Amino acid sequence: MKKVSINDIAKKAGYSKTTVSFAFNNPERLPEQTVKRILDTAEELGYSPDPIARSMSTGHTGTIGVLFPQSIPDVIRNPFIPEFLAGVGEICTREGFTLMLVPPLKGSIRRAIENAAVDGFITLGLEEYKATMVVLRQRGVPFITVDSDPIEDIPAVNIDDETGAKEAMLHVLEQGHRDIRILAIRSGREGHYEEYHGTLHYRMNGYLAALSEYGLELDRKHIRLIEGACTEYGGAESFRVIWKGRNRPTAIVAMSDIMAIGALNAAREMHIADEEISMVGFDDIPMAASVNPALTTVAQPHCKKGQLAAELLLNTINGEVDNTHYVLPTELVLRNSVFKVGE
Repeated sequence: MKKVSINDIAKKAGYSKTTVSFAFNNPERLPEQTVKRILDTAEELGYSPDPIARSMSTGHTGTIGVLFPQSIPDVIRNPFIPEFLAGVGEICTREGFTLMLVPPLKGSIRRAIENAAVDGFITLGLEEYKATMVVLRQRGVPFITVDSDPIEDIPAVNIDDETGAKEAMLHVLEQGHRDIRILAIRSGREGHYEEYHGTLHYRMNGYLAALSEYGLELDRKHIRLIEGACTEYGGAESFRVIWKGRNRPTAIVAMSDIMAIGALNAAREMHIADEEISMVGFDDIPMAASVNPALTTVAQPHCKKGQLAAELLLNTINGEVDNTHYVLPTELVLRNSVFKVGE
């Protein structure tokens, strides 16, 4: 069956192809009666606009992309992401936009940016931001950054990672812990925390600042750094490595809840008593309150962060200039996973 074209509608309705195109893409430029006649004719003929052709003619897709550094399976497994996307989605729904997840294409962020049919990007957690930002600027569409080192002339949304991390470590220290492992998100830098960027950099700064207040620092025996994959499995594997060591810690401070939960589950499988190891996470994902023991963690406003990111990007797409760097507050949530030394 032959597909109905704009030319068919023009002939049937008695208007030019340009007028028919205006009826679909710029109806405000035509009399209401003309638009109605053209749309009625299109419905009668069974016409459906080609979204690709339409975006080419208007220069807009009606879609924003969320650019991730991970693959889609890894993104979906991260419990933080759904709440963030819910916030983005609320604004997209309100403003009549759709949402596209944009992971690396065949391992390449550049290829993903170049091939995504979107009006703009929210970049999430891009640590190697410099090279990526060059590609985004070359693409020529608006973008904002989330959970990354802010750039002077680009809107940004971050949380106060440093304060949140410092409060988490101070709580552990206040409970008398001095044998501590910092469970960091794998960076590709093999524990060289001085090379961290973005979220990892600020959280590590917070941990170190708290240790400094107690006259402590990273060492090879009592306070050590270990990296793992930011997954439940990664947390469990990291815990097994920690527990095989000669000097076992009394507390683990993790950069993410999902890693802390994996560590808690591994401890339970190894029949380690709750009072033998304290645990602190970061993010306050829904699972944090339901594990046993319930996880002490640092809460961040996932949904609000997504809403603000989407609003900033859509404002930029609409030509509004707002290069504000927003920093949202965090809150230490005390539950049952940290025990006082000696009790």
